[in-house]
This record gives sequence, structure tokens and C-alpha cells, in this order.
Amino acid sequence: MSITKPIKGVYILAVDDIPDNLLLVQLALEQEGHQVVLAHDGETALKQIKKSPPSLILLDVMMPGMDGYEVTRRIRQDKHIPFIPILLITAREESSLVEGLDAGADEFVRKPFQIDELQARVRSMLRLKETIDQRENFVSCLTHDLRTPLVAANRMLDLIEQEAFGVVTSEQKEAIASIVSSNQNMLKMLNTLLETHQYELGQKILSFIPVDLQQLLSEVVIELKPLAREKDIGLSCSLNNDVPEIKGDRLELRRVITNLVGNAIKFTDQGSVTIFLSQNESEVLVQVKDSGIGISPQEQQTIFQRYHQGNHRRSGKGLGLYLCQQIINAHQGKITVKSNLGQGTTFTVSVPKP
Repeated sequence: MSITKPIKGVYILAVDDIPDNLLLVQLALEQEGHQVVLAHDGETALKQIKKSPPSLILLDVMMPGMDGYEVTRRIRQDKHIPFIPILLITAREESSLVEGLDAGADEFVRKPFQIDELQARVRSMLRLKETIDQRENFVSCLTHDLRTPLVAANRMLDLIEQEAFGVVTSEQKEAIASIVSSNQNMLKMLNTLLETHQYELGQKILSFIPVDLQQLLSEVVIELKPLAREKDIGLSCSLNNDVPEIKGDRLELRRVITNLVGNAIKFTDQGSVTIFLSQNESEVLVQVKDSGIGISPQEQQTIFQRYHQGNHRRSGKGLGLYLCQQIINAHQGKITVKSNLGQGTTFTVSVPKP
């Protein structure tokens, strides 16, 4: 089937500039009961993938205009395209296996191929796709199914604390408060995991509107001031009133700043945490500077990686800074860190001016 109308259901996309090659692949896969869609060049294939992602892509390496390596790179670089296994087909005796794998391909098959070999590799790639999809569904279902009972438990604990079921002693109230706090930490972790998962799948929808960072930073300081006061450290802003508004998702940007300031307070035992707002010719800069314990050079190399956990006992589960990076990347910006052990840390977020 060539691309002449919208595709329904699960299908395999075969891409080759030689019609006879496409026909051979189509016949081989239809024997196995697969629905096969054909594309004669890379541009057509990319349009089809964005419109209706297939379960597997069979991609010829040598094509005029845009070769299979370039098509593969573009697919992998597009965050809005879900994971699709890519099987590269080549007639070259010494095809660049390294180039193909670096571009993002999952498997190779050489021409002339045996029909049963092609069919077996396709079955293998479809199993890979099914495994990945199941994992992604598992994360979404897990976070949803765990959040619901935690929320219900907190509501019940609130009623108990309000003595809806009878008198509650001070010792019981203290125990209830501890349980509620633990549940809230769990909910926060689950929410972070779900948000991270959505960014990784390219499913996070952002609302870009004008954002007044001076107001946003002031709100974060007011919200987190009690945490700093509990540790007897200072929390303040140094704002440049000339900084223009930026275009961004206000809730997500606030999530980033709240995370950075919260971490700064957590790892600072004396001194202060200060938020700076400034600009250069092309960017608006937000810096969160603390006088805390600092971060080793080794940890700075991996601190934004998913599930990275620091060596300090106060370190979290390794998702917060990874999510911050995903959010700032989605705003076409960057986030960096500078630190020395025992001398504090500075995180810098830069986003483009509108």
C-alpha cells in the first residue's frame, strides 16, 4: 500500500527509492500478516511518520537526496515522535555500521537478504517495540494508581486530625502529621516521575505566554521563606528591574525555580540563599546562589542525569534536576552549575529573550 490515505491500525513503513525493492519487502511482510505502507523517499517518510507513527521502519541506506542515516537522525532528534524501531537495509559490503547505530538505528540487514531472515528481524523489532510500549504504559499506570490511594489516605487522615471520629491525643496528632508528610513526599516523587515521563515521550504540552520573572521569583521567595527561617538562613532576591518579560510556561518555570531554591535551602546550613535576575544581549538569566556544602567536580559532571543520586545523605531520588533540564530545554534555554566543596553552589538558568 502506498501513502494515498490515512493509515488505520498497526503498520510497518518501508522506505526505498527503488520500487522493485519495496515490492519485495511488501510481499515478504504481508505473508506474515503485517500491514505495510510504502514511501519512495526520506521526505515522504518523515511526513508520514509525523502524521501516523508506524510500529517499525524499514529504511534503505542509499537513497538520493536524503539517505537512510539522515532520515534516522531526524527521527531520533524529533522529541514529538515516539520510539519506533528502525531497521536499516543496505547493499554495501562495508556499510558504516557505526554511523547507522550512532544515528539511532536498532538493527541492520544486508542485501540481498533472505526472506526468512528479514521476517525474523522484523518479528524481533516488533517485540522490542511492544516491550518499550509496555514499559511506558506501566509508568503512567503506576503513577496514577499509586497517587489515588495516597490522596484518599491523606483526606482520611485530615478528618481524623480534625477529630471527626473522636478525640485525638497530641501523640496521635504527631504520628498523623508524620504520616501525612511521608505521603506528601511520595506524591511529590510520583508527580515528578510522571512529568519526567511525559517530557521523555514528547507528550508534555506547554503554554507559552508572557512571563514576568520578577513577580515569579518574588512568589517563590515568599513560598519558601518559612523553610529558610526554620534553618536560620537568609533567602532574598536581587532583581534587575529592566529585565523584560520572556515567553514561557509559567507553571513549569516556577517548578524549576522552586526546585533550585528548595535544593539550595536543603544543602545550606549557615549563610544565605540569593536569587539573581539579570540579562545579557540575547538571554535572561536567573541564578540561584547558596553558601552551602557545595558539589564535587565529579558529581557536577552527572548531576543533570536521570536518577543521579548524590553521595550526601540529603540527596533525593535523582529526578528533580533532570526534570528541570527537560523543562529548560523545552524553552530553548540551558541550565548550568558551578560549585566548590564547602564554598557553595550557583545554578544558572538562561532563556532566550523574546
